[in-house]
Amino acid sequence: MSDRPRVLVREPIAEAGLELLRRRFDVAEDSESDLASIIGDFDALVVRSGTTVDAALIERAENLKVIGRAGVGVDNVDVDAATRRGIVVANAPGATVVSAAEHTIALLLAVARNLPQAHAALHEDRWERTRFAGIELAGKTLGVLGLGRIGWQVARRALALGLRVVAFDPFVSPERFRELGVEEARSPEDLYEQSDFVTLHLPLNDETRGILDADAFARMRDGVRIVNAARGGLVDENALEAALRSGKVAGAALDVFESEPYSGPLLEFEQVVTTPHLAGSTTEAQDRAGVIIAEQVAAALDGELVQTAVNIPVVDQADLEVLGPFIPLAAKLGRLATALVAGRASRIAVAVHGPLSESDTRLLTVAALNGAFHDRVDQTVNYVNAPVIAAERGIEVSEQRFAASLHYTNLVRVTVGSDGEEVDVSGTTVGPEHRVFLAGALGFAIDIELAPHMAFLVYDDMPGVIGRVGTMFGEAGVNIANMAVSRTKEGGKALMAFSIDTPAPPDLVERVVASGFDDARFIALG
Repeated sequence: MSDRPRVLVREPIAEAGLELLRRRFDVAEDSESDLASIIGDFDALVVRSGTTVDAALIERAENLKVIGRAGVGVDNVDVDAATRRGIVVANAPGATVVSAAEHTIALLLAVARNLPQAHAALHEDRWERTRFAGIELAGKTLGVLGLGRIGWQVARRALALGLRVVAFDPFVSPERFRELGVEEARSPEDLYEQSDFVTLHLPLNDETRGILDADAFARMRDGVRIVNAARGGLVDENALEAALRSGKVAGAALDVFESEPYSGPLLEFEQVVTTPHLAGSTTEAQDRAGVIIAEQVAAALDGELVQTAVNIPVVDQADLEVLGPFIPLAAKLGRLATALVAGRASRIAVAVHGPLSESDTRLLTVAALNGAFHDRVDQTVNYVNAPVIAAERGIEVSEQRFAASLHYTNLVRVTVGSDGEEVDVSGTTVGPEHRVFLAGALGFAIDIELAPHMAFLVYDDMPGVIGRVGTMFGEAGVNIANMAVSRTKEGGKALMAFSIDTPAPPDLVERVVASGFDDARFIALG
């Protein structure tokens, strides 16, 4: 028996990836054996989308150190179970960037020049040159919602075609916009008003779901054309259908849908170009995924940095015991500070106060970045790639350590700065269960346990405000689970922070915002 690590390749990957693994490890290609009966013999497992790696299987993987998914997602892998066992889970998120960008450009050209419709007509012996006359891209304006890796590649190609490109992405610095030669839109609405074409490259979350709705279409230019090769839920399909019927939207090119396979009314429109989720489906992308995952598996087995890990990397056990309780705190503080700051984050600072500062606290900084970017950028965010995402977006990251900590044994502080504004939040853990508490926010000292749904109200300190807020939430049927109030001085400014059991409905949010508070924020911390 060789003493080299053993790698099981369960599904086919590129030959170049296999060769990379064979040079350094013992590789078995086996898609037929019962996986549960053999998994205990291997140090690494490589799969694609056809193999389910669930908690029960992971429990039998006594020697497994890394699971490599040769593709973008990891839906078929129980990441939590793997993390609990100290198993690194890696994927190949960059494998389809070029393919997705090229498919977006293909859709853009197709919807501008009516290529599929003309092709279909000619195959039906109809020669209709006038009917399918299109428009040129050169000189038109392309609005790019989301300037992540794919959005950036789309913008580069669009500029080469002579398009003017404007983009909105609150996590990209002005310097990055200038480097790309892309104009920055102040808001999605600003982008809509300028664009002849709109293409989406956003993550799908509560903030972006249905971002192209009836209101968005109403703000767009007459005759706009829509391209979506990102995620189906970004577009309100009913609103798009109505906009197509009214002529507000002249055409659309769609590769993704809210529910797939798609068989809905959008297929009835001649001016709608559709493809069945093909953006990442190229030979090169699939081969690239195999090579990337082979490189990441090799790094994990060699104890090196796994750049595409989707879970917490394995760290020194002594450091993890000290830092462990503060990792979720740092992540929540990063998410909270980013949500509270107005405008684009340009700098993020993490400070650690107290005995905790004697440890290697870089993991806390990465955790804060992970929280800040989670569900806010168009790619998977993890504790490995969060610093890379910050660098790519021109966000300055700094870390400080202080031996002393006022009022608390240990304190973690996250400061997020944007143009002309800086938001500072701090927190600690309490009790043997390490409950996560907020210690300061928006310039106020506060003491409240962080929860999935939080609200922060700044107002003039006067009698009756707490009762008025409680009445509004009670009438809306939203239960306030916990509340804390802080003020600068009697009769000065005050901060009310509270947690609620369920998300606040839009009408309640509007009512609170319109009630005269200096600031009112509703934030989902997850």
